Amino acid sequence: MNSRGSEDMNILERLKAGIISTSDAETEAIARTLASQIPEDLTLALYGELGTGKTTFIRGLASAWKINEPVTSPTYNILAIYRGDRTLLHLDAFRLENQSEIEELMIDEFLSSPYCLAIEWPENIENWLSDACWKLKLEIHDKTKRFIKIL
Repeated sequence: MNSRGSEDMNILERLKAGIISTSDAETEAIARTLASQIPEDLTLALYGELGTGKTTFIRGLASAWKINEPVTSPTYNILAIYRGDRTLLHLDAFRLENQSEIEELMIDEFLSSPYCLAIEWPENIENWLSDACWKLKLEIHDKTKRFIKIL
């Protein structure tokens, strides 16, 4: 097996231990590698303060799934939908304050298999997340380093 195939296979183990990223390009590359391991119809919750690289990580997923549209933080729109090899729903829950607000978005109406629902600021809708959700924590280690870990 080539080193790329080996890297793809152990990305989950590496993320469970935690990976240091030293640039946006490296964060996107980590996400592109993880994208091949994300099961269909999964919710991915990305935890982290402002500036930790959550949107950058989602950009990497989009790149892996051949989504050509620019991926930006949907803070004001709350939800963005991108289509490529898979449907990527990008939810920014920063402005959501309660369970009814997430239900009013009727996200289920937009879930077209195979999809990935990537949520920034999931702590605001924690009760809405399923147990099958993958939780990813991004942290700032210093001005140039980010720590990325599956919880």
